[in-house]
Amino acid sequence: MKSETATFALGCFWQPEDYFRKMPGVTATTVGYSGGTTENPNYENLGDHTETVQIGFDPALVSYKELLDKFWKLHDPSVTQTKQYGSFIFTNSEGQAEEAKLSAEAYAKISGKILLTKILNAKKFYRAEEYHQKYLEKARG
Repeated sequence: MKSETATFALGCFWQPEDYFRKMPGVTATTVGYSGGTTENPNYENLGDHTETVQIGFDPALVSYKELLDKFWKLHDPSVTQTKQYGSFIFTNSEGQAEEAKLSAEAYAKISGKILLTKILNAKKFYRAEEYHQKYLEKARG
């Protein structure tokens, strides 16, 4: 099985993690912090990072484009947020960067919204504290 990684920020990471984890073809989800320069961020000291969900997926079962489609549907990328809860697509390859740009253009055209989403090359991803991992699943018992 081939595995790829998608990295998205779209508000608080609990709900997106729960939605993406349930998609067929998604093999793993991890919540954490991305996009900043602060070393070893944590929930109490996030610095300039954004809450992010990292998604492992099998491209034979779910495409990056399908993940992007879900990304746009799970939040309103036209609403100004704090850096902690911002809308970002952190790309892990040139192919992802191109797909993300095309997807953003298509979504903007369909929705008629001015998107505030930033598309950036992925940098270091810091795993969030264990109590944040699969938080909603744990809360449901």
